[in-house]
Amino acid sequence: MSEIEVYKRQGFGQSSGFGSNPALLIVDFVVGFCDPNQYGGGNILDAVACTKVLLQAARNKQLPIAYTRIVYAADGSDMGSFCLKVPGLEKFNEDTPAGQVTPDLAPQAGELIIRKTQPSAFFSTGLAAWLVSKQVDTLIVTGATTSGCVRASVVDSMSYNFRTIVASDCVGDRALAPHEANLFDMGQKYADLKTCSEVVTHLENA
Repeated sequence: MSEIEVYKRQGFGQSSGFGSNPALLIVDFVVGFCDPNQYGGGNILDAVACTKVLLQAARNKQLPIAYTRIVYAADGSDMGSFCLKVPGLEKFNEDTPAGQVTPDLAPQAGELIIRKTQPSAFFSTGLAAWLVSKQVDTLIVTGATTSGCVRASVVDSMSYNFRTIVASDCVGDRALAPHEANLFDMGQKYADLKTCSEVVTHLENA
């Protein structure tokens, strides 16, 4: 029996679908994570290009849109174990150029920017409350990296009972093996996987 047959036999991989009030979350598409000489590489730049298309579609539909950035205090006072595992993250301060949203996806007025110090967009942030205030029932997730902050955010999104859609070509990782493995796992357990084109088509027809 193949691996996918095991998952299917056990009932994994069901669809939670779209609800009636989606929002878009763009996770850590910042300059440093889009630069292969810093924390980028792999298919991250391709994912940014696809996200640019999806972002415009979300704006056309006036969806709630949120971005995340990793932001630590300049004095290092809020450093934690994440910085021990990934040295250099603590240099992502409020004004650090590498920590700014990539210009290709520059936020507009009225779009929320979440500062975080942990992988998940939800951990110790106001994201969940903001989504509830907007009556959101579905969260479309894009960003970097698939195996890291995207996955952590997707698990927490599902845990808050949002229907969760991962735009599969709008998420990227510096290595393709963990990207593909985590897409598979998220699709089986936590989220629906849709291409950018599929998400855009749904938004246009909703």
